Amino acid sequence: MHVAHYFEESPQAASRPGVVNLVLPDLHLRLETDRGVFSPDRIDSGTRVLLETVPPPPAGGDLLDLGCGYGPIALTMASRAPGATVWAVDVNRRSVELCERNAKGAGLDKVRPVLPDEVPDDVRFQAIWSNPAIRIGKAALHEMLTRWLGRLAPGGSAYLVVQKHLGSDSLQRWLNDQGLPTSRLASRAAYRILKVDAR
Repeated sequence: MHVAHYFEESPQAASRPGVVNLVLPDLHLRLETDRGVFSPDRIDSGTRVLLETVPPPPAGGDLLDLGCGYGPIALTMASRAPGATVWAVDVNRRSVELCERNAKGAGLDKVRPVLPDEVPDDVRFQAIWSNPAIRIGKAALHEMLTRWLGRLAPGGSAYLVVQKHLGSDSLQRWLNDQGLPTSRLASRAAYRILKVDAR
């Protein structure tokens, strides 16, 4: 039997549109969701911890939401940094389409929802925010993080939210071993926020 995952390019789950509300101290967004994407019924707890913890994004340049889903992180970045271009990257086409609709609905025209290979090779990111897909497996996770963290601009930083019991401490050690200086910015509930600085 095929088990559908939100990190597949074309989810097999039948469409069942829904809506969730992202309410933060500085913004309120109404977001369209659907089956076959990450956390379609509510804003994921890790995403919320990330958005309530990270410092404001750089005001300009290129920013990245890695694994955008239907867009809560990308749209928050764009709301907080209206002068920046926010690349919202996901392998899941349904997620990318939802993120695009949600950005348009919120009037955030500097959000660029795309599949991974659609980001031009010369783009470098001033900041990366991500609730990474830990469940894709360690090898695939490491490959994904190496690919995108290597595109941080000089002086840029990435902020990753990782559940403690899903290996946040070992991921922090691995990142440091790769020459990516990584520290724990915060720990809340069952989550760690890891800050990764550009090489």
